[in-house]
Amino acid sequence: MPTTTKKLRTGLVVEKLSMGRFFTAKGEHVPVTYLKLENCQVVGQCTQEKNGYTALQLGIGSVKPKNVAKPQKGHYAKVKIEPKRKLVEFRVSPDALVEVGAEISVTHFVPGQYVDVSGITIGKGFAGVMKRWNFAGLEASHGVSVSHRSHGSTGNRQDPGRVFKNKKMAGHMGVERVTVQNLKIVHVDEAEGLILVQGAVPGAEGAFLEVRDSVKRFTKDLPFPAAVKTSAQAPAPAPEPAAA
Repeated sequence: MPTTTKKLRTGLVVEKLSMGRFFTAKGEHVPVTYLKLENCQVVGQCTQEKNGYTALQLGIGSVKPKNVAKPQKGHYAKVKIEPKRKLVEFRVSPDALVEVGAEISVTHFVPGQYVDVSGITIGKGFAGVMKRWNFAGLEASHGVSVSHRSHGSTGNRQDPGRVFKNKKMAGHMGVERVTVQNLKIVHVDEAEGLILVQGAVPGAEGAFLEVRDSVKRFTKDLPFPAAVKTSAQAPAPAPEPAAA
């Protein structure tokens, strides 16, 4: 059932494919990122009584059992679900829990709504301050020699006599968690399991991303608690004992 009040729904774990463009009904083209949702199932529930908070564990993709650690094998075997490539936990409202084993559909998000996308950025290696922090660098002339892209002074004088923590300097760039907010859902393809998001998102092609409802731009009438593609299967009845 759709929701009109702001409740915390579960997010989705998707795979970043590539970027392209999408043509609207008016003939305008919009730069989009293609996100793939494949076999996204609810693996577990966290409740207030048992865990102290309310959340859903979602898994996506498939992986060979030999590549899964023994504790994770037991976790999946307990709920009778095949091991997943990626497992992510989403905080939800107490009334937004979904039964274990249910598969979430891409229609969980609707065109026109805004979402927040989180992921690990592409690694850039060791970078200078101009690339890493957008420093202007030193002047091109007026006595500057072989130091045009340097950061300049890093501290003060004898007082305080040290470099403050978190000073922006050259160093390792990328491979950090970044969240891009207020990205618009342009199109949803249920048959292909694709979500088209306007603009760029963090991460390399093939990376797993987390997509949530925007915390700043609320959209009404969203599927609640989630758009379920396949409901959890009921356990098979026990066989009747053979007649004597």
